[in-house]
Amino acid sequence: MIGKLKGVIDTYADDHVILDVHGVGYVVQCSVRTLQKLPPVGEAATLAIETQVREDAIRLFGFSSDAERDWFRLLQSVQGVGSKVALAILGLLPPADLASAIALQDKAMVARAPGVGPKLAQRIVSELKDKAPAFSAVDPNLSRLAGDEVRSAPKPVQDAISALVNLGYGRPQAAAAVSASVAALGEDAETGALIRRGLKELAQ
Repeated sequence: MIGKLKGVIDTYADDHVILDVHGVGYVVQCSVRTLQKLPPVGEAATLAIETQVREDAIRLFGFSSDAERDWFRLLQSVQGVGSKVALAILGLLPPADLASAIALQDKAMVARAPGVGPKLAQRIVSELKDKAPAFSAVDPNLSRLAGDEVRSAPKPVQDAISALVNLGYGRPQAAAAVSASVAALGEDAETGALIRRGLKELAQ
């Protein structure tokens, strides 16, 4: 099994790269995000590799980090998620954002990935809630700020989350930032203060 490849970028395609390792060109399929992170043709690159052996083919999937590869494996443990869908999700969400989306049960965020409908997104966030790597790093108190439950939060918190979402941040990121802001400023903090502090949290 191949676990890592280090070589020179030979060729780019829409969904894969050819990595020249000492004169051998390996075809490595990657997510859009991973492809965007790789250097130009002719420069050195290192990829964490997942090898899948089938009766008719051996396929290599490349990732910019071990964490991304772990998510690729984990996503495919969900019925209906194959390598193509897993790459599509990772092309949209980096590991930290995916962990937050699952922790907050934000199926809408996952459903934005190509090939992922609402039912599959619900299955993903439900089945992976207790399996997701780095899940413990997500504040469990954030769950009350996710989805429809945000309506039970104080009005300044609701308004601050909405403001950050309107600025282009995902709901999991906005909820996390506002939660951290409440912890720092107190539960009586006003909307404006929560937004300003939230933006600082997001900029870190």
